Amino acid sequence: MRLEKIKTQGLAHLSYFLSADGEAAVIDPRRDIDIYLDLAREEGSVIKHVFETHRNEDLLSGAPVLKEETGAKVWHGPNPEKPIQYAAETREGDTFEIGGALLKVLETPGHTEDSLSYVLYDKSFEEGPVGVFTGDALFIGDVGRTDFYPDRKREVAGLLYDSLEKLLGLGDQCLVYPAHGAGSVCGSGMADREFSSIGHEKLNNPRLQIGDREAFIDAKVAENHYIPPYFRRMEEGNMEGTEAAPPAPRPASPARLLDPGDAVCLDVRGIFDFAGGHRTGSLCIPDDMLAAFAGWLLPGDKPVLLVARDDDQAVDAATTLQRIGFDNVSGFVSGAMPVAVQNGPLDTLDFVDTETVAARVDNPPAGWTLLDVRAIDEYESGHIKDSKHAYVGKLPDAASDLDPDKPVTTMCGSGARATIAASQLMRKGFSNVDVYIGSMKAWSAAGNAIE
Repeated sequence: MRLEKIKTQGLAHLSYFLSADGEAAVIDPRRDIDIYLDLAREEGSVIKHVFETHRNEDLLSGAPVLKEETGAKVWHGPNPEKPIQYAAETREGDTFEIGGALLKVLETPGHTEDSLSYVLYDKSFEEGPVGVFTGDALFIGDVGRTDFYPDRKREVAGLLYDSLEKLLGLGDQCLVYPAHGAGSVCGSGMADREFSSIGHEKLNNPRLQIGDREAFIDAKVAENHYIPPYFRRMEEGNMEGTEAAPPAPRPASPARLLDPGDAVCLDVRGIFDFAGGHRTGSLCIPDDMLAAFAGWLLPGDKPVLLVARDDDQAVDAATTLQRIGFDNVSGFVSGAMPVAVQNGPLDTLDFVDTETVAARVDNPPAGWTLLDVRAIDEYESGHIKDSKHAYVGKLPDAASDLDPDKPVTTMCGSGARATIAASQLMRKGFSNVDVYIGSMKAWSAAGNAIE
């Protein structure tokens, strides 16, 4: 028996390849399926089943693509908002054999109504399950969010509590295989570790320390989560089924930067490259932050022209975008930005340090705003005096009361999100923007006051 975990960087998505005795199954596959096909060839196994733990919100499922490629049967839980076009329904109590492995279905709603967990048994050993694929019900160090049904907040939080009780009953020896790791938007308190057991989670997972059902519901209802606008498109795509991703984008002439047409110039090189010189009007989202913020900031109806350091970075960025449904990457320009643009529209972005920000806080320049673009929980846990909050994903609308002709300094936890925010403001005509590099980490390290 072989179990392989496949991690999709950026999205912090975890999928699994299970094989035994020439048969294989895939749990929660991503859209680009070559890795599962390669594993099957390596094992000499046939992919017979594809299991989905729930209707994903943050990425496009590869289940319909695997079905088309291999003829495998796709299984999904009951109670989705609409029937899953490419899947058959499975319910609690159903069992599936994959060689010497056995999967038993548990219904574990709460995160979504159709959430399932698949309990893994080794048929050679009868004393309890080996592991459980928990989807977004139970994570390492956290549990699933329950805010997708705002009119039923307490009900769905209670459903998750009951589902977790089912999972805890599988025994302390049972290993936990969730659908996401730390960094995913599907939870905020996940451990920076992707292995655990039911026993370890019972002892250490903060949400599992709440033994009272009503207290658990209260805690879940009080959580703050953001729902990016692309989630709805992912939900629809994962009900209807998506096609294989398009081919990798081709290199474009640097002249495209001079006249990109209606394409959004998306600069993925990194914050320091962007600050040093970028195409005027481009949007900065570093490649390792695309999964978190592209769904907030990119319009779904416009082509994208990537600006990258090299060809590999551009192809990786396009793959990340395709995983969340942005297929219209019209090409990429790579290399040194000043050379690419030459005498064309080139802009820079200034960074300021802690000493400068502290002086501005003590003696604010006329009309100056210190704009904190972190999540609201981060801001409320401690912020700089007189700073204004506006989440980076909701800019510039969240800062619609700011005068684009007045100075703005953006800040976050370190400076990365602040640079993304600054690029958005500059695209909207803000003429005097800089970034507090280091941001809260630097401010705290210097011993400055926090409110």
